[in-house]
Amino acid sequence: MPAKFFEQEIKSGLNDKRKLSAYLDNVVSTHLPEVTDTELTYIFCSDDRLLQMNQQFLAHDTLTDIITFDMSEHKAELEGEIYISVDRVKENAEKYNVSYQNELHRVIFHGALHLCGFKDKNEEDKKIMRQKEDECLAAYLKETVHAN
Repeated sequence: MPAKFFEQEIKSGLNDKRKLSAYLDNVVSTHLPEVTDTELTYIFCSDDRLLQMNQQFLAHDTLTDIITFDMSEHKAELEGEIYISVDRVKENAEKYNVSYQNELHRVIFHGALHLCGFKDKNEEDKKIMRQKEDECLAAYLKETVHAN
């Protein structure tokens, strides 16, 4: 099933949603071949909204760019809600001197990778997660360039 993208009182500027949705299906099937049903829901929101969720659901009182909830009930399905702060993505793009679209896609892939089982709590896991994000970005951007 295609990924769905929603905006809560803020514009994400996300382009090519159909192409991105198909690519996300590919990411999931590559890392979780046993999954036959995928439902990813991305919700773009503000820092304030994500901070509120971080406090309410995770007991963290910090800003974050993404919160991922795995809602899967069976091994053959992957269902998740991924909340992304557009404010944080914009700020991180400036901080890391990358384009907004690059950072937005990195965070989108980050959420899908979390749902595929990749973690980022320790340094080794962060290194692997960053490598997987880079692989997703490179492949997606290459695919996008060739399609145009």
